[in-house]
Amino acid sequence: MIKKEMIAMLLAGGQGSRLGVLTEKVAKPAVAFGGKYRIIDFPLSNCINSGIDTVGVLTQYQPLRLNTHIGIGIPWDLDRNEGGVTVLPPYEKSSNSEWYTGTANAIYQNLDYMEQYNPDYVLILSGDHIYKMDYEVMLDFHKANKADITIACMPVPIEEASRFGIMVTDETSRIVEFEEKPEKPSSNLASMGIYIFSWRALKEALVALKDQSNCDFGKHILPYCKERGRRLFAYEYNGYWKDVGTLGSYWEANMELIDIIPEFNLYEEFWRIYTKGDIIPPQYISSDAVIDRCLIGEGAEIYGEVRNSVIGPNVVIGKGSVVRDSIIMRNSEVGENVVMDKAIVAEDVKIGNQVVLGDGEEAPNVLKPSVYAFGIVTIGEKSVIPDDVKIGKNTAISGVTTPADYPDGVLPGGQVIAAKDGDEA
Repeated sequence: MIKKEMIAMLLAGGQGSRLGVLTEKVAKPAVAFGGKYRIIDFPLSNCINSGIDTVGVLTQYQPLRLNTHIGIGIPWDLDRNEGGVTVLPPYEKSSNSEWYTGTANAIYQNLDYMEQYNPDYVLILSGDHIYKMDYEVMLDFHKANKADITIACMPVPIEEASRFGIMVTDETSRIVEFEEKPEKPSSNLASMGIYIFSWRALKEALVALKDQSNCDFGKHILPYCKERGRRLFAYEYNGYWKDVGTLGSYWEANMELIDIIPEFNLYEEFWRIYTKGDIIPPQYISSDAVIDRCLIGEGAEIYGEVRNSVIGPNVVIGKGSVVRDSIIMRNSEVGENVVMDKAIVAEDVKIGNQVVLGDGEEAPNVLKPSVYAFGIVTIGEKSVIPDDVKIGKNTAISGVTTPADYPDGVLPGGQVIAAKDGDEA
């Protein structure tokens, strides 16, 4: 049996429905971020930078791109004979086949995987946050406190605290109570969904609660452990951490990368973020192009004007086009004389000529007002937008659209088009 001090279990099965059409065909952790990266690159890079060389990635929803991206883990130096990265989808058992029904249920279904490493500690991570963290420092804190469970927490503004699991601690950082999304929070220490468990405590709780439906760490495992008198501690983290679960926070986190001195630096030598690098040619910027405060991916061809935007690899932006405050993901094409303001364009999209995105006044979205908000135009993967149309704010488009989908050549603010070959927006 191979012995590992700490292994990581990375929960990457979520659909991320608040990202709307961006996660129609792809799991949230596989969504592109910051041009050439994908969201899952951040926790994977944190693992290898923290000296953790055994990571189980639990996938479920639309896993294909995630699996292809992770491969055998070469970019993160996780292609190991012992340990390394292993993709763990739900699988059929002799008696029944079971989807993962909650975060803890997913971990429980992979007890055999964890058992083979006989770990002292298990690190539980979520695959959809943008941050850099040295998990080794957190492990030292866990050991120093002889903790059974350590929960990474960060202070949040008290008015936002009701969105999180909130920890109330004593002067030694021991957790005396916690409140799951409380209406009137009594503390502002929010759980980041990052846990270190001593293996015995984790295994005992998972087995005891195995029949609990939709078994979840925040709702079931932590309260169970606390009731049993386990030692729970809060590890306070004060660095940059972003949950990019909504279109607004996703857009914002990308835009923060292009600040003159970004709060979150992708290019620090001592804490690199690794990703699967495709071999593609360099960028081509034409002599007439204008670029101001942008991240531009390899292989991109820019013939127009791009300001304050994040442009992925192999994106083409045509002559006379003006792109502002937008995110365009890899392999997408923007035609000529297009005006784009505050749009998120997914991968492999084709936008025709003389198109306006982000036109007119804001209106609430008719289908999902809380998802398609923030004044953003969101265009799903492999969508096609014909020439000469105007698209309003808080809109969503998915699939191959034709001029007939735009009465009078306009999609007013707050409207949605889900074309036949696109799925439901």
